[in-house]
Amino acid sequence: MSDARVTGAHSAFSMSCRVEIDIRASAQRVWSLLTDAVGFPRWNSTVTKIDGEIRDGGRLVVHVPGSTRTFTPTISGFVPMQRMIWTGGFAPMFKGVRVFSLTARSDASTNFVMEETFSGLILPLVGRAMPNFKPIFKQYAEDLKREAERVG
Repeated sequence: MSDARVTGAHSAFSMSCRVEIDIRASAQRVWSLLTDAVGFPRWNSTVTKIDGEIRDGGRLVVHVPGSTRTFTPTISGFVPMQRMIWTGGFAPMFKGVRVFSLTARSDASTNFVMEETFSGLILPLVGRAMPNFKPIFKQYAEDLKREAERVG
């Protein structure tokens, strides 16, 4: 059974999805997985490839399974072992902002939160064509937890 907690919200011009999970591994271990673009597809089943460097100011090309579409976020708000933000789209028409947050705990575990908010004038038109992000976010968090807690 998973302990990933997934929530979502939707309005006419905004849609969000959030996942939170506790990981029995250090924030440093979790951060190292989240910032290793080359190694991402090895542990994360929701990503097939990431081109670019996961660093402050970096621009990525993210490839996902089952689609030829790519996502091209720019990274900001980069605070090692704590937080980073991936932003893509073309505001005010359509914008996606994904925030990754890590909170180190005194017992050497880490609370991981990933939240993405989509907004924009065309969201009412494209929103129905977008996937249900809840199972994708749940899988992402479970993959991260499994890899971070793996011994060896």
